[in-house]
Amino acid sequence: MSKIKSIFLKIAIGILKILYAIIKCFPTTNKVTFISRQSNTITIDFMLLEEELNKQCPDIKTVILTKKLESKLAYIFHMFKQMYHIATSKAVVLDSYCIIISLLKHKKNLKVIQIWHSVGCMKKFGYAMIDKPEGTKAQIAKIMKMHHNYDRVCISAFSFINDFLEGFRVPKEKIHEAPLPRVDRLLDEKYKEAKRKELYKRIPELQEKKNILYCSTFRKTGQNNGENLTNLIKEIDFEKYNLLYKPHPLNTIKCQDERVICDFTSTYEALMVADYVICDYSSIIYEVGLLNIPIYLYAYDWEEYRTKRELNLDIEHDTGLLFTDNPKEIMKEIEEKEFHNEKWQEFVKENVTIPKEGCTKRIVQMIKEVIDY
Repeated sequence: MSKIKSIFLKIAIGILKILYAIIKCFPTTNKVTFISRQSNTITIDFMLLEEELNKQCPDIKTVILTKKLESKLAYIFHMFKQMYHIATSKAVVLDSYCIIISLLKHKKNLKVIQIWHSVGCMKKFGYAMIDKPEGTKAQIAKIMKMHHNYDRVCISAFSFINDFLEGFRVPKEKIHEAPLPRVDRLLDEKYKEAKRKELYKRIPELQEKKNILYCSTFRKTGQNNGENLTNLIKEIDFEKYNLLYKPHPLNTIKCQDERVICDFTSTYEALMVADYVICDYSSIIYEVGLLNIPIYLYAYDWEEYRTKRELNLDIEHDTGLLFTDNPKEIMKEIEEKEFHNEKWQEFVKENVTIPKEGCTKRIVQMIKEVIDY
């Protein structure tokens, strides 16, 4: 970062601190605020938490603020809204990095719970990626106080504790085992059946053939040009299979092939009708594992990807899944072999620990504890 940019950033931070000091004069109310920059609409995790919190604690007000960092100017105005609700809340629940939470000094009674946004953990993040191609510059992380002010951090299993200690640099005692609320829905047979019926009504062709879902992860640098999807399409027998495509929300690659079904609001929704899943280095593998859907890893750019983005596991060997850059091999597996993989199921169980009371209730209980409800 240049000296001029650094000075400008520090001035902007100074202005935010002054504004926030004024906003903190507003009284704290009986309120819990949920903040995400993963989506512009309410996430399923926040929706489930809000429903359960309202059910258990009807006198607590809930506010949900979701906005992607697509336009810096628009997001700055959104940050003013965040400041007001943070300053007047007893607790804030995050599923991603929040500038206002990490950067500013808050009232002593404010509690912050970070639930992160993925089931399980795949890639290194936060401080583990400082000064790396897909990470944050050390100078910026220091100025922005990246991932500061968390009181509790929720993870899907203690098998990931060292990864979160490294990524967030929080004390070990702040980390708690509590998978994301959406895991409850993955295990709810009534919900899954209702969702399938809804999708079959909206997209009737999903009932006509077996459905192969392809979902690729986001690449911050070296964005692929769609060749991977083109090569996969060439190997699909569209007489026997539907190909469903749902890339990462930040992926700019669009599918132009009319035979491919892309009409899904989320990968989570598409999973409800998938008979097979093809993905790469995405943490979606844990959700697929919970659904017990056959899964194959299409590692078309592995040699390039692993030089830019480090993973928290040896995905080639730890999962026991087919790991290949050749879509022909994947389709051969789908065509010829039944999917029985004990190593894979053990991997999923080890990395997603389901609480007896359910994931949503576990986190709501945590919210109640930090605000002394």
